[in-house]
Amino acid sequence: MALGNCKVAVALLLFLSCSSSFYGDARDIITPSQPIKDQEAIVSAGNKFELGFFSPVNSTYRYVGIWYSNISAETQVLWVANRNKPITDSSGMMKISEDGNLVVLNGQGEVLWSSNVSIGFNQSTAQLTDDGNLVMKAGPNGNLVWQTFQQPTDTYLPKMRLSANARTGNKTLLMSWRSSSDPSVGNFSAGVNPLGIPELFIWYNGHPFWRSGPWVGQNFIGIPGMSISVYLSGFTLQDEGDGTFTMSLIVDPASRFKYVLTSHGKFKEQYWDYGKQGWEYTWEAPSTDCDIYGKCGSFGSCDAQNSPICTCLKGFVAKNQDEWNKGIWTSGCVRMTSLQCDRIQNGSQVGKEDGFKKLEMMKVPAFAEYWSYASSSEQECKDECLRNCSCVACSYYNGFGCMAWTGNLIDIQKFSEGGTDLNIRLASTELVADNKRNMKVIISMAVIVGAIAICICVFLSWKWMATHRERKLISEETLSFKTREAQETVFDGNSPENVKEVKLEPLFKLKILETATNNFDISKKLGQGGFGAVYRGKLPDGLEIAVKRLSRTSGQGLEELMNEVVVISKLQHRNLVRLLGCCVEGEEMMLVYEYLPNKSLDAFLFDSLRKGQLDWERRFDIINGICRGLLYLHRDSRLRIIHRDLKPSNILLDHELNPKISDFGMARIFCGNEDQVNTTRVVGTYGYMSPEYLMKGRFSEKSDVFSFGVLLLEIVSGRKNSSFYDNEHSLSLIGFAWKLWNEGDITALVVPAISDPCFQVEIFRCIHIGLLCMQELAKDRPAVSTITSMLNSEIVDLPPPKKPAFVERQSSLDTESITQNQEINSINNVTISDVNGR
Repeated sequence: MALGNCKVAVALLLFLSCSSSFYGDARDIITPSQPIKDQEAIVSAGNKFELGFFSPVNSTYRYVGIWYSNISAETQVLWVANRNKPITDSSGMMKISEDGNLVVLNGQGEVLWSSNVSIGFNQSTAQLTDDGNLVMKAGPNGNLVWQTFQQPTDTYLPKMRLSANARTGNKTLLMSWRSSSDPSVGNFSAGVNPLGIPELFIWYNGHPFWRSGPWVGQNFIGIPGMSISVYLSGFTLQDEGDGTFTMSLIVDPASRFKYVLTSHGKFKEQYWDYGKQGWEYTWEAPSTDCDIYGKCGSFGSCDAQNSPICTCLKGFVAKNQDEWNKGIWTSGCVRMTSLQCDRIQNGSQVGKEDGFKKLEMMKVPAFAEYWSYASSSEQECKDECLRNCSCVACSYYNGFGCMAWTGNLIDIQKFSEGGTDLNIRLASTELVADNKRNMKVIISMAVIVGAIAICICVFLSWKWMATHRERKLISEETLSFKTREAQETVFDGNSPENVKEVKLEPLFKLKILETATNNFDISKKLGQGGFGAVYRGKLPDGLEIAVKRLSRTSGQGLEELMNEVVVISKLQHRNLVRLLGCCVEGEEMMLVYEYLPNKSLDAFLFDSLRKGQLDWERRFDIINGICRGLLYLHRDSRLRIIHRDLKPSNILLDHELNPKISDFGMARIFCGNEDQVNTTRVVGTYGYMSPEYLMKGRFSEKSDVFSFGVLLLEIVSGRKNSSFYDNEHSLSLIGFAWKLWNEGDITALVVPAISDPCFQVEIFRCIHIGLLCMQELAKDRPAVSTITSMLNSEIVDLPPPKKPAFVERQSSLDTESITQNQEINSINNVTISDVNGR
């Protein structure tokens, strides 16, 4: 027995010794006698980088690459050796060849890649450094003969140098992958363009695609905010003196930081977020259509904030007006009036000397020349430009000097911030005409502004008097709403017989609420809505309350408060928020509710930290609770009520995360046998309103059903409907869900926090129900009672959904021009209600 234990102990010691040798002494070097094979790797001395074999996403081909250690190679390969010649199986090898070169071989011994340098020694080594650089040394003194930093693929790392020689044309370039699963050389390249003042360029198949603007000693002035950003820092661009310019990047060596040229031509700045354990990007270019090189052609200027984005510079007109009218701007613009030099040369009337039109916050044109002899001041720069007949524009940058252009002005862009001044040379007649037009504009604007100011003063005076009169009418001892007032607010003149008078008790004194909220201290503030701010408070008896205080600038008043009281005073349900009372004193108007400690549903759904607290069972309970509350409003209460503003911020959660529907300021009571009502005043939140309500002012129970469908998708996906998804197709959340449904990939919609296979059927069923609720035609949407049966599987077989409304999200221009007699009273999910004439 003892002998057996001894053998086991010896075997265990040998195993641990071998394991320690294998894992603890990972090498960082390749020698003639130590190649690496597939499934083997070398690791830098500080365990920062790893070199080995990998397969890209959705590919079985094998490549040799470098990546950050302890991060999956599939997500962030930094350099690839045999990018154009993959290994088809796992028999590959990287070794030092007989001529001293570093090579990649397949199983048949064929050389797929080589460092391809003349060494003169058959003994060399390749070592992976903690900078991510694979360096090859040879000879008795270990001379550096080759390194990966001189032959990058698509990634630019700190301490890497990108160089370009204006005389020889030699460049060190980043070359994009062809696709995310194919690392072979793609269509895009990036590097330094040394012609004129050096710039960083992206090329598409050799043609300019994007540029950074000139390097002015500290930053590239064509990248807005680069000079003040905590990102995009650490760059230097050095003139080596022989026509070579070299760009390098110095950052904190402890950070994982890189720039990647994607297969789509995006140059992205990325860093490793240790908290999220993933790559985050902080900047990318190009980011707008105006960033695309030469978007508006010669002498054209691009402004992403304008529509159309392209205009001709002052003093120029479109070269081909028909093309410009069609949105094809690449033909550019031509000068209207010749410059003085050209007039002299042509023998025409000379006239006055040329001048300049200053354009502010501009991305200056490509291929600027540096005029050191004219760099003492902006005026000297302009004077020198006027003396040079070839000069068509100039710019003076403080701390750098004078830049000038002598050919066509290409790739000009107007920035909303950053950039620099650009002086366009124009004939004197153009400047005189411009000054006259400017004076007319100034006079016209002064008259218009004066008239508007007078109108505003008159309106504000009227508004103040009207508000003062309105609030004086309210008793300080009781708040009673008579039949006529309630009809005007929520019934459109068709009040049911059982609503004769609504009286709310108790009426809270202002002083009590001031004491309860510590005089509405900012620390007590729970949130802000269209009505005003909401504060947390505690009454003398210890009851916690939430006080909704009307903001004097909200544009709302008695009628909105009236609407909410009329509606909610008739309701009592565990899934509806409970109104405790109100306060009307002087100009103060407040509603007092029960306090719900977990605030609103959106605080959980869209918060990166709190969304994990809602597992699927809790989310499903919330869905059912909202559905029960909605069913009560539509069918089971004394009055049929349409909420009209159902969204996550209007779903409050109590201490057990039970949902309670709140904010009835926009609610509408249906009378008699009404099924639907038309209104000329549309209120609600864009993204949750049904198409027939948004476009035609027609609402019914099915309007709330549509909102519930959107809400259901947000609960399942953890995504906001107000954002874009799948940028290639400009899809809203609704459109994104519909696309995934048709592709059979609905799993991609589910938030990771609830992606448990045990609940997959139930989750998919909820998505199915959500799509049914959002169908374009109101008659196709299920009633809330039917939805309840669907959720509880009382209806087993669900019908296939038809295409929902708003699959593609409308632009801001679309939403602003729905109709002239409708008013969208919500911006950025902040609801503003206007209940006149509903």
